[in-house]
Amino acid sequence: MRPFLPALAPLALLVLACASAPPPRRVTTAPQVVGRIDDILQRYTQPIAVSYHHLGTGLTIEREEHVSFHAASTMKVPVMMALYRAVERGELSLGQPIPVKNEFRSIVDGSAYTLDPAEDGDPDLYQAVGGTRPLAELIRRMIIRSSNLATNLLIERIGASRATDLMRELGAYEIQVLRGVEDGKAYTAGLNNLTSAKDLRIALEALVDGKTFSERSSSEMIEILKAQEFNEKIPAQLPKGIPIAHKTGDITGIHHDAAIVFPPDEKPYVLVVLTEGFRDEKEANRVIAEISRAVWEGRRAGDGELPRRNPVDSGPVGR
Repeated sequence: MRPFLPALAPLALLVLACASAPPPRRVTTAPQVVGRIDDILQRYTQPIAVSYHHLGTGLTIEREEHVSFHAASTMKVPVMMALYRAVERGELSLGQPIPVKNEFRSIVDGSAYTLDPAEDGDPDLYQAVGGTRPLAELIRRMIIRSSNLATNLLIERIGASRATDLMRELGAYEIQVLRGVEDGKAYTAGLNNLTSAKDLRIALEALVDGKTFSERSSSEMIEILKAQEFNEKIPAQLPKGIPIAHKTGDITGIHHDAAIVFPPDEKPYVLVVLTEGFRDEKEANRVIAEISRAVWEGRRAGDGELPRRNPVDSGPVGR
């Protein structure tokens, strides 16, 4: 039942409203950039999520940022971060040798499965099976070549839940790291690694916030991400030589990129673009690259309140 309020004179109502209303929030935005991004998104029926934040101007643009996607290889970023957290705590050492094997256990029933080198972005690592490789090398291979073998070895070492727990500490509640890659039984059971664009942005911002990790750890992780060898998405239409620390993710019908971009003479910005449903990977790459270019070209322009599209109930995405 609505509580009874005595009648107030118009002047009293005005005074009360002025006293209780919060001050207007001014957000640096670039309306033309928002328009360009929306124009790109409206050309496609496939789910596309965007989360962008400029750490200098405060410009923020988000579209479908909370929609859940299959994370593909973007989940390797939280795994790397959890490993560096363990190193900072003295639980692991970057130089310690890690046995290299190609047999892993499904999270469904503990049955064994192996990885296919032909499906891996880093087939060379399979030559080390039976030997060891330093932890630091495996982390680097996991990111810059998206090594599935290195990923599973590292998840087995640290535990998938440690990556998820760290994300929760950062306020990222939509990332879920459950398992390594190519666990076919888990995939069939719907037990997949998931993410949203907003949560991947939160994760990347933790690498540059100066609070989450030591300066050395943050610098090392950023340098690893800058060495990424797959550059067909966010970097593709940007000026050559711009430092970009990023991680892609690709499986059938899933194509993502999540990046920290370092423009000269200004603070960096973070851009995450997630897609699903593109049969042609090159088309998905082109869409991501166009969004990236629109952000780059308009990142410092405009001032005003950020317009929002009408929300679309697209439901959960991913397999």
